[in-house]
Amino acid sequence: MNQMTEQSYVTEDGRTIGGTLMEMRNISLRFGGVKAITDISFDIREGEIRAIIGPNGAGKSSMLNVISGFYVPQEGEVWFRGEKRPPMRPFEVARQGIARTFQNIALFEGMTVLDNVMTGRLNHMTTGLFSQAIWKGKAEAEELQNREVAEKTIDFLEIQHIRKTPVSRLPYGLKKRVELARALAAQPSLLLLDEPMAGMNVEEKEDMSRFILDVNDEFGTTIALIEHDMGVVMDLSDRVVVMDYGKKIGDGSPDEVRNNQAVIDAYLGVAHD
Repeated sequence: MNQMTEQSYVTEDGRTIGGTLMEMRNISLRFGGVKAITDISFDIREGEIRAIIGPNGAGKSSMLNVISGFYVPQEGEVWFRGEKRPPMRPFEVARQGIARTFQNIALFEGMTVLDNVMTGRLNHMTTGLFSQAIWKGKAEAEELQNREVAEKTIDFLEIQHIRKTPVSRLPYGLKKRVELARALAAQPSLLLLDEPMAGMNVEEKEDMSRFILDVNDEFGTTIALIEHDMGVVMDLSDRVVVMDYGKKIGDGSPDEVRNNQAVIDAYLGVAHD
């Protein structure tokens, strides 16, 4: 990587990575006597693809839930755009420009693809229920604008042919793409992806990897993702943070993480003291 300034750098493929967008400072999370996360700190820089990896039970999804407001840590601080973030509910976090997908697909099965993608625009709808019901004036203009964004997102992810299809009729791989479309329709500055490749075949993984890179490249969207496929992680990520038993055991470039002995031991199942 070629250094530009202390705050930014250019990757080998010509993308610019900016300063710190989000910072997790000494985060600890407990459920009763179970420690899910213990004193973990790391940052996410603007424009990068940041991976969070680790064996099953490492606390990765718990960390993503802290970032997205589903969990409030007992200790530590979340900083976003240079300001300490108070405890927030998920919809408040979404209004900050943070969108996510889920490990287990969370779509409205009885609704069409287009309607599901439109739900990603809810935070951009300002007119009241009555105005929307009569669909006149501002409400009509707002609806048309949000629909245009949804349609462009559908085109971008190449799912035009299923836009009117109920989600319940779709195969698993396409459902994952629809969920990505819904999150992307919110036009987030930070996109959180929880195991976007889980359950996919090789071809579907290649498609999803391409779309993730395109989202990052064309929209400049910062992405933080959890993924178990190490080949995907090493190919996509600018930096990787590694968790094991709720603790951070590695943080750096894919090459640095790949050669980290603690990371190697965790993935090989070496006994812990």
